[in-house]
Amino acid sequence: MMAEAYHELANVVEVKDASELTIPRAKALLDAIQRQRDYSLVQIFRHPVDGVPTLECLVVEVECDDVPPKNPIGIQYRERLALCVPDDAKKLIEVLALRQDFPVLMHQNQGVPGAPASLCLYFEPSAVVMRTWTPQAFLRRIQWWLEKSARGELHPADQPVEHLFFASKYELVLPWNLDKLRQNTDQHFVVVRQQERPDGGFTCFLVPVATNIPQAKTAKHIELLLPSVVHGFIERDPATLGQLADLLTRRGVDLIGPLRTALQAGIGQTGAIASKNDQGTVVLLHIPISRAADVDPDRIARRAFFIPINSLELGVACGALLVHENRYYQDLLNQQPSAAWRDQLVLPMEVLRQNDDAMARQQSGLTEEGPTGVLIGAGSLGSALLNLWGRSGWGRWTIIDKDHVKPHNLSRHAAYAQHVGVTKATVAAELHAAVMQGATEITPIVADACDLGQEPVATALNGATLVVDASTILEYPRLTSAIDTFPRHFSVFVTPNGNAAVLLAEDAKRSQRLRTLEAQYYRALIEQDWGRIHLAGHTGTFWSGASCRDISLVMPYSRITGHASTLAEQVQSAATREDALIRVWQRDPERGAVEVYDVPVTAEQRLELDGLDLYIDEGVLCQLRQLRQQGFPNETGGVLLGYYDFNIKAVIVVMGLPAPPDSKASPTFFERGIEGLAEAVKEASARTAGMVRYIGEWHSHPPGHSASPSRDDLVQLIHLALGMADDGLPAVQLIVGESDVQVLQGAAR
Repeated sequence: MMAEAYHELANVVEVKDASELTIPRAKALLDAIQRQRDYSLVQIFRHPVDGVPTLECLVVEVECDDVPPKNPIGIQYRERLALCVPDDAKKLIEVLALRQDFPVLMHQNQGVPGAPASLCLYFEPSAVVMRTWTPQAFLRRIQWWLEKSARGELHPADQPVEHLFFASKYELVLPWNLDKLRQNTDQHFVVVRQQERPDGGFTCFLVPVATNIPQAKTAKHIELLLPSVVHGFIERDPATLGQLADLLTRRGVDLIGPLRTALQAGIGQTGAIASKNDQGTVVLLHIPISRAADVDPDRIARRAFFIPINSLELGVACGALLVHENRYYQDLLNQQPSAAWRDQLVLPMEVLRQNDDAMARQQSGLTEEGPTGVLIGAGSLGSALLNLWGRSGWGRWTIIDKDHVKPHNLSRHAAYAQHVGVTKATVAAELHAAVMQGATEITPIVADACDLGQEPVATALNGATLVVDASTILEYPRLTSAIDTFPRHFSVFVTPNGNAAVLLAEDAKRSQRLRTLEAQYYRALIEQDWGRIHLAGHTGTFWSGASCRDISLVMPYSRITGHASTLAEQVQSAATREDALIRVWQRDPERGAVEVYDVPVTAEQRLELDGLDLYIDEGVLCQLRQLRQQGFPNETGGVLLGYYDFNIKAVIVVMGLPAPPDSKASPTFFERGIEGLAEAVKEASARTAGMVRYIGEWHSHPPGHSASPSRDDLVQLIHLALGMADDGLPAVQLIVGESDVQVLQGAAR
């Protein structure tokens, strides 16, 4: 608005009578000025368009008692200001300092050369300011700005040092690894210009010339290092190349010499022909900024200027080149080059830098670099997690997945239509590269993660510090739980109905592995009230292909991304902990409310049976011991629930059910009843989506007796084995004694 207000002030008429003011805010402001003893009205001006005022300006003098006399900043006790009130009520009132030698300070608005200084009174957008704006508060804000500026307190001590120039709508983006690229002395760069935006601004990129940029709009560039600058003094951007050269000359830096050299570079003896892709020249300034003259710079600020004409034509204007028959040649004999270049327009450019991993972490509020990680599964959840971790700079990831993208995947996957037919791991790596441009890389492995004999898979797993399983299969976490040399493993998944997410995290020493965390999670589903709906129902399924296996769940992507955001943060948090973790997030889809449940984790025991390993955790044993004590002095018992997995040759005990009400018991005898038992087993299976089932029986021995099986126990085991033989499954019998537990296995031959 500064340039607009200044332009309108150059075409104003004086208003002799204050009653002639027509803009409501100008009237209200005049009333406040007349009531404020520190303000006095000097003149009133108006800028009319077709007789209608578009700007009314109140020239005032303001006195500030808290401005220190002879302060080094240069603010005076009494200042003359122009308060420019636009007719658009959504715009802020512009405050111009009319003293010609008013200091150039931080928190001033960008203006045109020679224009009065424009005070930047607010840090918030105009809509936020106008929400609570009053004329009285506005006048006090002006005094506050002058007093704080005079005392050097407008810029907090812990705020980063200011740059040398104001913001601009033109941008130059530098590579994240520019310093490393420059270590190669043969490396050259070119500036590539993006399409112009609706506001007239545009963004340019400084890229190595080896980068493939066919038919791109390009520009030459030169770089200059300025002497150290103390922050707090802000230069007004030059409008012409001559003003830029003069600014640099005052700081002891020559512009035209290096500019001529740059413009002559690459022009051989045969000359050069103008190209439509040649969009001009960029001057990049490197500016060391310090807090005081006697301290080292806090940082290197950068500012660029775009000279928007063909670089060959600029070369002629600077005396670096000459033109003959439409070809441009180096002008090596011109002793008195033309000064036509001085009037050439320049556009100030804000200099930005592509994110590296450290900057991404800083912007994401992360302090840890993250693990050397392997992610199993690049599907819906895996691709979302990788996108979140990759953009935040957390971890160095390898992703393993054997599948490829199909059309139906696009409804809830990070991939795009052009990725159909490409392997999911490759797509995930490419999408990450498109964001980070090599600052961090993701290594894709197209393979079955369960095929641990494959060299790439084994190498990745053995070299990791954390493995996160986001696959939709049980084989991987169960398989790798048996391998002692592997790193810490986490498992994350979203339930088929999309309403819950689960994190299973091994402890740092892997004493509690995914295998037992899975079983303890199932036990919580059976025992806890929230388990009743945790896996209940789903939206449906659909055929994604002709095969009988091509069935996919119906689920909105919003549920995946919502849970992915939670899981991404929770994995980061759990990775810093030493203990194991089972955590469940249950979402109410109607209200969006989320309940969080933590499941206590207990240690696991492994017992060797005939051809099978039985795994049981202390939570089950504690439960059975409590049931035994409750049954004293009689024996008691019930059924065992769990599951078999012959891929890993294991049977896992999830829990034991208490004795049915119709059971018969004495100190030397127990006969399990059946009342309500079938329903309980069915309910356990339903709550765990069919994973948990009947696997055998348990019973206790009376006080003072061990768990050694009696003759009756062995007879019962035979009956169990015969009963399980119809399904080809071995039977498990568990006996709880005074201080020990025994497990027997029976199978029909």
